[in-house]
Amino acid sequence: MKPGIHPAYGPVVFRDKAADYAFLTRSTISSERTVEWEDGRTYPVVDVEISSASHPFYTGTARVLDTAGRVERFERRYGRRGER
Repeated sequence: MKPGIHPAYGPVVFRDKAADYAFLTRSTISSERTVEWEDGRTYPVVDVEISSASHPFYTGTARVLDTAGRVERFERRYGRRGER
């Protein structure tokens, strides 16, 4: 790797305020705001709108669409293609 062209890669806390959930990971993103983590150290914090703690797919609250019913309803309403 060429020296001096890559962004700094270090620990960052990502915080999902909707779910009151935070996790510490490494990233190249930077932030002016900081937070004191569980280990007593201060890290930059990035607030996110959604994470695995609040996303419906990961929490099990996702709605399953009835695609077969939609297709059948469309075919009843407009007929199958090629049938005349």
